Amino acid sequence: MSNNGNGNHVKVLVLGAGPAGLSAALYAARAELAPVVLTGMQLGGQAALTHTIENYPGFPEGVGGAQLGELFQKQAEHFGAKVEYDLANEVDFSQRPYKVKTDSGEYKADTVIISTGASPLHLEVPGEVELTGRGVSYCATCDGWFFKDKKVVIVGGGDSAFEEALFITRYASSVTLIHRRDEFRAGAILQKRATEHPKMNFILNTVVTEVLGSDKMEALKLKNVKTGEETIFEADGLFIFIGHKPNTEMFQGRLDMSDLGYIKVNDKMETSAPGVYAAGEAADPHFRQVITSAGMGAAAAIQATRFLEAEEG
Repeated sequence: MSNNGNGNHVKVLVLGAGPAGLSAALYAARAELAPVVLTGMQLGGQAALTHTIENYPGFPEGVGGAQLGELFQKQAEHFGAKVEYDLANEVDFSQRPYKVKTDSGEYKADTVIISTGASPLHLEVPGEVELTGRGVSYCATCDGWFFKDKKVVIVGGGDSAFEEALFITRYASSVTLIHRRDEFRAGAILQKRATEHPKMNFILNTVVTEVLGSDKMEALKLKNVKTGEETIFEADGLFIFIGHKPNTEMFQGRLDMSDLGYIKVNDKMETSAPGVYAAGEAADPHFRQVITSAGMGAAAAIQATRFLEAEEG
């Protein structure tokens, strides 16, 4: 990559190094476009924070999330992708080559593939921010080990809440899953595993209204949404899995987006700017799986390749 005083000029710039970004990089690299991937904050994306991924084809015994990310990266680099530990923080899509400012400089890019993923939603209750890292967590694989023989609460009702709850049962003495509705969204297999697990308990129709504790979390204030009754629930840890919001703030006003902040794409992963594509959870409110993100990344790179070929043609 030549640094000729006017910034680094690349044919394909990929923002984000999760399954979507690294799959895009693999396809672009095999098309000999020498893509550059900016990792952002989380190498391997959210998948890297998952202890075991059981539903990615080719791994009948399951595969570690971080390990799968490393394999994706190795394969992309093997074909000539360059992974830079850098974070994009500003984009200019007004004219091509597009400009992307990062923590360490600026890139000019003929095409951009956005795969910036999503971040966990917070409960937005008193005590949550103050006690994050002191009992409050958003990643069971990162922090589960700290709760050996302790009492843990999980908030959520979807697949990730159940997956993480089951993972934490390895360490915790008890795991109580709290959900604001009277039924769960999680898949049947996960629900069956959880309800049959001796360490698991469930509290339905209930929300956490406050996290209590001074230097570390000691208890939660709970409220039953049907009766309005409030109770104090003593616990050592709180893991929050209530969904995600896409990491797309810097594209606001520059690309067409949904009300929820997802980048709008067509069936070819094209955004409202020519030569700009989006893949993975930044553009996917529906499926949010490693395999669908990887597929979107591959599609985005194929389309970027065709776009560049048409221009050269």
